[in-house]
Amino acid sequence: MRVRVHPRVHQRHSDVEDDDVIAAFEGTLRSRARDTHPIQWVGVGLDRKGRLLEYIAVEDEPDGWLIFHAMLVTRAVLAEVGLRR
Repeated sequence: MRVRVHPRVHQRHSDVEDDDVIAAFEGTLRSRARDTHPIQWVGVGLDRKGRLLEYIAVEDEPDGWLIFHAMLVTRAVLAEVGLRR
């Protein structure tokens, strides 16, 4: 599986490195598909430092993912993926 992180993620959130985002994606605790086209997946996972990150990704090629949003998790995303009421 190939995972790429859009450069804008680090530009907007300088405390989040690409390797952190990839670790959170690969160690996803919970995710769900959004009703979009193409389908966007929103998920929550642990980064290399043990922080909970949220991400939004699209499958942009067979077995290839582009993560275009990632940051420290918000309550809204925790609720969206079912980890909080």
